[in-house]
Amino acid sequence: MPSAPSNLPDLVTPAAAPGVARLSRTLAVVSLLGLVVLSVAWELWIAPLRPGGSWLVIKALPLCIPLAGLLKHRMYTYRWVSLLVWLYFTEGVVRAFGDAPPSRWCAMAEIALCLLLFAACVLHVKGRQKAVRPAE
Repeated sequence: MPSAPSNLPDLVTPAAAPGVARLSRTLAVVSLLGLVVLSVAWELWIAPLRPGGSWLVIKALPLCIPLAGLLKHRMYTYRWVSLLVWLYFTEGVVRAFGDAPPSRWCAMAEIALCLLLFAACVLHVKGRQKAVRPAE
């Protein structure tokens, strides 16, 4: 199998990725999956806005889109996920201060997962950029 051109840092394989990039990738994928599971459980069972579930569960769909990019080591995905996550962070902050306890606890978990996802994305991007930077 031919190797990827050196000008394409998005195609770093897990074996070639530095330890920080592997760890941050794992944290990013786990926290993203955690946000998806939390969003679905929150709006269907734990504390839905209406009894029996809420259409707000569709907020989990945009979180499913970047999963493939994260698993394929696409740097661009890590960059835009680090921006997308702030929408969910904002929802978590608003609902943490405005909702009753079952929903408040879910909101606090959402805030924690968003911060973890953002930190993992930033660490991943920085680690990968550092790995492909030429020696000075």
